[in-house]
Amino acid sequence: MKKSPKMTMLLAAGMLSVGAVASAASAAAAPPQVAQVLPKYRFENFTTANGLPNNHVFSVLVDGDRVWAGTEDGLAVYENHAWKTYTTKDGLAHRAVLSLALDKKTGDVWAGTMAGLSRISGGRIDSFTQLNSGLSNDVVYGVSVEGEDVWVATAAGGCKLNLRTGQWTLYNERNTPMNEIWVYGVSATPAKVYYAVWGSGVLEYDQKTGRWDKYDDPDGETEMVLFKDQGLIHEIVTSVSYVDNILWAATYFGASRYDGRYWHNFLTKDSGLPSNFINSIKGVDGTHAWFCTDKGLAYYDGADWAVYRPSLKDGKPEMTVRDAQGKVTSVPVATAPAHNYVLGIDFEGNDIWVATAKGLSHGIRQKE
Repeated sequence: MKKSPKMTMLLAAGMLSVGAVASAASAAAAPPQVAQVLPKYRFENFTTANGLPNNHVFSVLVDGDRVWAGTEDGLAVYENHAWKTYTTKDGLAHRAVLSLALDKKTGDVWAGTMAGLSRISGGRIDSFTQLNSGLSNDVVYGVSVEGEDVWVATAAGGCKLNLRTGQWTLYNERNTPMNEIWVYGVSATPAKVYYAVWGSGVLEYDQKTGRWDKYDDPDGETEMVLFKDQGLIHEIVTSVSYVDNILWAATYFGASRYDGRYWHNFLTKDSGLPSNFINSIKGVDGTHAWFCTDKGLAYYDGADWAVYRPSLKDGKPEMTVRDAQGKVTSVPVATAPAHNYVLGIDFEGNDIWVATAKGLSHGIRQKE
């Protein structure tokens, strides 16, 4: 079995008229238009100096007017411009909160921790572990709520809690196609549920038929694809996001997009990704997606890319845009996310909230 680095981490010729020539000359003198299309943000960063319990933020969840941050030292919630922290003294399963999910029906928040799964409901915290429930493992890397079911990704397979019956269902190498049992992420929808599995690719569960499918190395010889867009880019999958019938998958060796028939893969050498090492991925829709890497936050609009980060050279705020032809343009900005090691993202309208290794960042969308 492959050793997970997350355990040690605690873990994108025609003829012109005279008027057209004049217009082209005017456009050439203007700022690059591609930079105006991609979103630009003013970042406000939160650290322990502002009330966070710890600067290492594993996960972030937008919940209406509240923002939850899973940190290495407790679950923090930002409301009315103030922070409040829940710890093990309040019933939290463990101080390190790795993942978060919202039950939109009840308003409950589910927190995956290093030692169990916790539900925050009306200020009360109930925790589930291997000892008091059917949780498959206490290290909970991912959680997703769909209808009456809470889907969980753990260090020893996946599982599901039915909230109506209280019944747990385990998913592992015995009853699914997974080979390895380190499950890093889960994305549940009414039609499909996807698990990101370390060393075993992506598992797909069809909610209607109850059948499992698996996407991994197409040739079965190596852990990664040998030819461009042949299939899932690598078997070490860290995160999945399923939206508008499109699967987005992140690995430590690039990313993939799958529409149910065709794969499209992304690497730094042929896209605007700042790094192939991707901690998390989140699709906005079938065309747009965010990539949380170890060298900055990347956004893809289906053709062009934007990267937001403190410069790797001097730490100054940096935004770069790469168009579909591969041309890279620098966009002047005054702020950047708190750190270039990005672990998670969530959306608040047009704004974004970004979890990093050294703080939580609120990206406020600027007008074009």
